[in-house]
Formats: sequence, C-alpha cells, structure tokens
Amino acid sequence: MESSSSYGRLIIITGGGNGIGRATALLCAKRGDTVAILDKNGESANEASRIALERGASGAVGVACDVSDEEQVAQSFALIHKRFGAPYGLFANAGIDLGGLIHEMPLERWKLIVDTNLTGIFLTCKHGIRQMLDAKVAGSIVCTSSPAGFVAQAAGRAGVYSATKGGISSLVRCMAIDYAPFGIRINAIVPGATETGMCWNNVPVAEVENMRAQLSREIPLGRLAQPEDQARMVVWLLSDEASYATGAHFVCDGGILAKASISV
Repeated sequence: MESSSSYGRLIIITGGGNGIGRATALLCAKRGDTVAILDKNGESANEASRIALERGASGAVGVACDVSDEEQVAQSFALIHKRFGAPYGLFANAGIDLGGLIHEMPLERWKLIVDTNLTGIFLTCKHGIRQMLDAKVAGSIVCTSSPAGFVAQAAGRAGVYSATKGGISSLVRCMAIDYAPFGIRINAIVPGATETGMCWNNVPVAEVENMRAQLSREIPLGRLAQPEDQARMVVWLLSDEASYATGAHFVCDGGILAKASISV
C-alpha cells in the first residue's frame, strides 16, 4: 500500500486502478486533492496512487478491496479515515460486465455481477455516507450508471448488467432525496462506449478492431470516449461548480441515447 501523510480534500474512488476510475483519480490529483484508490487488484491501486502523487495529489493511498465484500469495504474505509479523515467526495465506480442470455446464465454469475455492480455501490455509499454524516461533511457522491440502464443494448446478452445499472440509477435518485437535507449531493454519470478493458470484455480479441470501427460509425460524435472524457464530468460533479446538481444523470455517451435506433 502506497500512501502520503499530507492532507487535502479527500476523494475515495472505487475501481480506481484502471479505466475511468484511474483517470478520475489522476484528474483529482492535478487539482491537489487527496485520493484514496480502491480496486480489487491491489497492484493497480498502488500504481495509480503513486502516479497520483507525481501528478500533484496532496495525499494518496492505494487499497486492495473487493466492493462486494462488506468486511473489506468497512476495513478499507476505516483505514482511509485513520490516515485522512472523512471523505469530501466518493466516486462509486467499480463494476464488471459479463454477458449472457438469461435462460443460460448460472445463478453464480448473476450473483457475481449483482454483488459487484449494485451491492458494491450500496456498500461504498453506506460506509462513505456514514463518515460524511459523522464529520458533518457536505460533499458529493458520483455513481457510475450506464446507457444500458435506460435502453437495451443492440448486441443483446446484457440483461443482468442492464438490471444492475437500472438499479444504480434508482438508488441514486432515492439517496439524493434522503441526503439532500445534509448537503450531500448524489448524482450518476452515464458513460457510453469508452476505451477501457471492460469495454471489450464480451468481444473476441480478433473482432475488437472491427467492433471499434462499427461503434465509431454509429456514435454521433464519431468516436469512442477516452477515460478522461468521462473523468472530466465526474470531477466537475465532485466540485463546487456543480453545487446545485443532485439526483441527476449526466450522460456522456457521444449522442447514443439521443439517437433513434432505426435509420429512418
């Protein structure tokens, strides 16, 4: 575990070892924040924390944590609190995407995806909000939803993933109302196709380039997002610049949800 003893505004990021989470941690670092990076892969979390310190973070720590395991989440938040105090912001972002038709899906796979994507968001928010309330911190929470929480993916086989993202969206709306009296804002980011490892989880390696080209043709802006495109939205939502936004979904998908699914 890599850490620094200096202190700044604390942002806790789950799934922060790679992709959108890592990009967000590094942008927060440039703003001088303290970042606590949680990831199931502890090496990735530690590497991201080292880079965050190089980019200007006032403090950083990498923690190995499986967000589906409450004991691990509780221990991670306790460790972070001991070093840096209560968080100002949370980016509840950790998730997985394993496709499959519902009638063929083993219960174990369903539980794995639900426990990671939806229960992981619940546990992250549960323990983060407790610390914020105890410290009387009026801060900001951002959760990662998906266009799949609003519409079915054309390629199919995304029933359980879509169900978890729809659940996250409903949870965000409810939490925003519950915690608005305490000054805690809770929003969701809705990222479209983004160049991360998870984007290609369900695509055979030999088909990735063709799929990337097809997606680029179908996305109105003509390209996949980079992790930094999504991270800029998250960092804005975590900042005072978004002080009147809560219970909302911020779509960053290159125009996909705005487009009709038929060509005429």
